[in-house]
Amino acid sequence: MQFSNGWLAFELGVLRRLKFSSVAVPFTGEPEMCVQLKNWKVRVAANDPMIWSYTKAFALVENNSEQLDEDDLNVLLDDAYVPRDKFENAALLNWFNETDAWWFDNLRFNAERLEPYKRALALTAGMMTGDYVLSFNEQTRTLRKPFSLPEVFHRMLACLPKPQDNSMRNKSTNQDVRNFVAERHHTDLLFLRLPVPVLQTNTAKDPIVTWREEWLRGSDDFWLELEKQRGARLGSRVQSKQQYLGFVEDLLRTASHIPAWAIAHTENGFISNEELVEKIGRVRKVGSVYSKDFSDMLGVRASLIVANS
Repeated sequence: MQFSNGWLAFELGVLRRLKFSSVAVPFTGEPEMCVQLKNWKVRVAANDPMIWSYTKAFALVENNSEQLDEDDLNVLLDDAYVPRDKFENAALLNWFNETDAWWFDNLRFNAERLEPYKRALALTAGMMTGDYVLSFNEQTRTLRKPFSLPEVFHRMLACLPKPQDNSMRNKSTNQDVRNFVAERHHTDLLFLRLPVPVLQTNTAKDPIVTWREEWLRGSDDFWLELEKQRGARLGSRVQSKQQYLGFVEDLLRTASHIPAWAIAHTENGFISNEELVEKIGRVRKVGSVYSKDFSDMLGVRASLIVANS
């Protein structure tokens, strides 16, 4: 789910009430909140099982100073429309017309020539460019302004926040969430944004997340293996809400060494706030529950549940 500015403001408003100087985020998703916490002089450990999220956090959270210069842009964009012998990633043809697919394929190929933080910045702006293109369908394509992809890329790059050095060792990782949480010693706060439950019978994928992951991984043949790697734990497909809540409890028990928890939940009819609070209470006493209704915009209600050891 893409979060609105109001949603982000709600989460940050609750976090303002808490005292912490370091945070661990097992499911980062979009990294805007982590960027803001970094600006608050908080040491941020951002993690996500998905490469697209890890890449964005690497560019915007772990990176303290690197930016793309003209030489880098020349490496990335020169001849980006020119076809090579064959596609590195033919799966792009499932998302874009052939001309655009070549541009994204070449951009991804050229980005490998940059040093790591600059590569991540390039790929982040590339994801934003692809999101822009895919935001139009057959009915709305005439509304798309006549920008070339390099022009859109430049505009998206200009939208990225400038890197900030908060004098902390901020990290971005692409780990299994359970291992990530277990390794977070000397951390004040766990911010756990619960993933939206996906039933095993539901084969649909979020198209924005899907195209980003396929672009960065270079193919579309990894999904089954990725599901196996996730195993029976939070973030994998579930058979029932009891199984999902069991995964939540398992992760929280793994996080018992972290003094404070802030658990973000989207109440959309699958699991109620009361059921979640009861499950959290089996591991640690719940201190406060904050809620905000976003039903007018998104059809859901957001909650942040705070528990301290």
